[in-house]
Amino acid sequence: MANTFKVVTDAAAPASATTFDTVYTCPGSTTTVVLGLMLCNIHTSAVTASVKLTSSTAGSNPNTNQTVLLVSDVSIPSGSTLEVLSGSKVVLQTTDDLLVDCSVSAKLDVAISIMEIT
Repeated sequence: MANTFKVVTDAAAPASATTFDTVYTCPGSTTTVVLGLMLCNIHTSAVTASVKLTSSTAGSNPNTNQTVLLVSDVSIPSGSTLEVLSGSKVVLQTTDDLLVDCSVSAKLDVAISIMEIT
């Protein structure tokens, strides 16, 4: 199994306010460990942001995974960056998605540090 460290960025997201943008989809035959997720407010005033994980993969539990919010409507002051995971990690399986939303269109810069295991 190969481990590949990567950074995934999305400048000026989302394309439309209150509409989630997909910033990362876990590729086929891959497990991804999200090591860090930063949201930077590039607007001149505070914005609210949300991060969603969509997953329909079957885990080791008896239920199929569901879509969940990792952060919901958190306020980010102008010119500030929010570290969403703060030392935690999230594991993604094939076809799982990470999505971001903002109260104002095109006012978040997003940076994700990941390790893909293939």
